[in-house]
Amino acid sequence: MSEPLILGIESSCDETGVGIVRGHEILANEVASSVEEHARFGGVVPEIASRAHLESFGPTLARAVETAGIDLSEIDAVAVTAGPGLTGALVVGLSAAKTLAYALNKPLYGVNHLIAHVGVDTLDHGPLPQPCAALLVSGGHTSILHVEDIATRVTEIGSTIDDAAGEAYDKVARLLGLGYPGGLIIDQLASEGDPKAIRFPRGLTAPHDREKHRFNFSFSGLKTAVARWVEIRRRDGEVIVLEDVAASFQEAVGDVLSAKTVDACQHLSVDTLVLGGGVAANSRVRSLLESRCGEAGITLRRPKPGLCTDNGVMIAVLGSQLVRAGVQPSPLDISPDSSMPISTVSI
Repeated sequence: MSEPLILGIESSCDETGVGIVRGHEILANEVASSVEEHARFGGVVPEIASRAHLESFGPTLARAVETAGIDLSEIDAVAVTAGPGLTGALVVGLSAAKTLAYALNKPLYGVNHLIAHVGVDTLDHGPLPQPCAALLVSGGHTSILHVEDIATRVTEIGSTIDDAAGEAYDKVARLLGLGYPGGLIIDQLASEGDPKAIRFPRGLTAPHDREKHRFNFSFSGLKTAVARWVEIRRRDGEVIVLEDVAASFQEAVGDVLSAKTVDACQHLSVDTLVLGGGVAANSRVRSLLESRCGEAGITLRRPKPGLCTDNGVMIAVLGSQLVRAGVQPSPLDISPDSSMPISTVSI
């Protein structure tokens, strides 16, 4: 039996992604980003994101079909992000997917784009050992997952109780006057700084936090600590070495993410960890995880950097896994779920 040809559509935030996948082969991966339109506001503006998706979807789909060298009638199924994400943005992608599925008489799969960040790793490293664990780190989400079956059984065992890691990067970059988005800017600046220059707090790591928040994260206090540190130095007229601030902040984020995630892997008795989401491309987060996973005998897997951020290929890959697992397609009247729980792989 030949591998299914799947069209994937992603529109959860500020990237309009269309991917076409056959088995483990990427035939097209087209992404249109509206990040520059949000930069002057210091973050994503939902209305702007929705309008950008509406304007970008047609051309992005056309490029994907041309790149893949196929006719839309050849696809076996349409997979689309149904959540979580910005409601207006999700509506655009979901409406397009429903239209295509209906017009082409193809099954529709409304999927959880966070789980797609895990599934896309199979393109680089083959089938996931199941069970395994996953750490998803992005602008809107920071979660540790227990993946027993990528198509049917995924459980969140830890998450952020306030700011996501990527959100903290953006806020710290803004208070330092570095621009948006903050992740890449801070990572580059940190490479020239001293990570031990400032001891910023590690959220939810104190002994009294472990019982209730052993696998949870908190980055709001870290962001506030950076803001206060900078405010005091500016008030006193001291020179602020931005490289040291960036490196020390990034060290605090990476330290907590890696320590708690390795602890979770050992608690779950799994020996494979998948790192996904946009912050997965961060150099210090990656190196700390590589070091600590190596010491604990845990295999660390990470998709190529280009597949870590939101894209249509990851949606197509998860759709393909659902098709092969015999999961029931979604009805055409499904609605977007901006807060879709991790336990829901598909609707």
